[in-house]
Amino acid sequence: MDDFDSYDATGLAALVADGAVTADELLDAALTRHVTRNPSINAVVLVQEDVARSAIRAGLPDGPFRGVPFLLKDLGCEAVDFPSHNGSRLFANTKYPRDSAIFERIRSTGVVTFGRTTSPEGGVGPATESAVYGGPTRNPWHLDHTSGGSSGGAGAAVAAGIVPAAHGSDGGGSVRIPASCCGLFGFKPTRARLPDGPYVGEGWAGMVLDGFLTRSVRDTATFLDACQGPDLGAPYVAPPLRASHQAALARPPRRLRVAFCDTTLTGDPIHPDCQAAVHAAGKLLENLGHHVEPARPSADIKGMMQAWTRIVACGSALSVSKMVAARGRPLAEGELEQVSLGAIDYAANLSGADYLDAVGKIHAFGREMAGFLSNYDILLSATLAEPPAQVGRFAHKTRDFVHYRAGPGMVFDYSPFCAAFNASGQPAASVPLHWTADGLPIGVHLAAPFGEDELLIALSAELETAQPWAHRRPPDLK
Repeated sequence: MDDFDSYDATGLAALVADGAVTADELLDAALTRHVTRNPSINAVVLVQEDVARSAIRAGLPDGPFRGVPFLLKDLGCEAVDFPSHNGSRLFANTKYPRDSAIFERIRSTGVVTFGRTTSPEGGVGPATESAVYGGPTRNPWHLDHTSGGSSGGAGAAVAAGIVPAAHGSDGGGSVRIPASCCGLFGFKPTRARLPDGPYVGEGWAGMVLDGFLTRSVRDTATFLDACQGPDLGAPYVAPPLRASHQAALARPPRRLRVAFCDTTLTGDPIHPDCQAAVHAAGKLLENLGHHVEPARPSADIKGMMQAWTRIVACGSALSVSKMVAARGRPLAEGELEQVSLGAIDYAANLSGADYLDAVGKIHAFGREMAGFLSNYDILLSATLAEPPAQVGRFAHKTRDFVHYRAGPGMVFDYSPFCAAFNASGQPAASVPLHWTADGLPIGVHLAAPFGEDELLIALSAELETAQPWAHRRPPDLK
């Protein structure tokens, strides 16, 4: 199918429904693109064509994406038919006894899953360069730059046109960062909007949830409607939707109060290209009739980031200790990368009281951000403080975990916006509205009050209509 790249997932599903193309033909197209495009970006791994063909022969669910090729992130989204490396040599070829709730719901959409996409070890970091995959994942827009992380393989695979949409997850920006780096739409729903079970009670104290990397807002809206809602026994649930994400697409949002922030959330300057993206987006919103005014929250951003770092370190240490205990032999040399070892070192010096204090700080921060967004409908900023980083900058080579996260020029300097909304639980999106002069994508970040997912989807769709991006492709793919 020569024009496979020109369709989003919704468009391809319509072709299948109309009989213009079969699911096998779409899978052929995706696999052909995998063979020709993946070697340069190293994004798609653990390909299982036989599982995908068997699913087609067995009869696909009659869902909204019936017959559309799809990929799972190689971290989480546990599935019996799709073992995972989880971005790590320690966890390589992990098999699962049952499907996760999120995979069951994704499968019900009718997608044809045929493999997984790369992730950094532990899902930690804004780049995807895990040793288990034999090399870094690269940005289709410029191979010297990262595609982002931790859903970097998903972002690269969609941007490269291998699939029109892919699964991701987001605990500190891991959907929105690759969306920004790769010129895609990335949406983090309200906390607990999507199911975590049964393998996870709550990821990173409730800061992690699944998501999708897509070319269109409508694809994300459809996936969210199909997957939203708690699984059995969930510890807490998100506020109910007023209607649906799809229904929100059909009506523009009311004219909104937009807080405009062209610095970091602590007032530090950002890269001129990222600042220009925020200014252009603010002007676009004004032209659409929204009220835009300069403002930024006074919440304790630095305290939140310290708490985030403690919680993630403890989560990393726990997952490693459980794996080591389950297999019955100690950690071997080279099984973990340096940042992961540093997280374990750091966690070893934290007490249970330290962990609970960090969780309490995250909860307090959520209340601070809720107070700020009680005065505004949307907070507008850049998604990242810089254009996509060079490959190697965030490789897991240092054992100083705190420096990796919070040192000068490191993760929180590069990505000072996204984690705030994992901590607050508020919905947030990266919208691909800007490109640099040398052709690198820059995402614009929009955040809304807790539970206002439909409002944020509606605004994103309005921006997509006003300034379309789906026609843009990396130069080698045109």
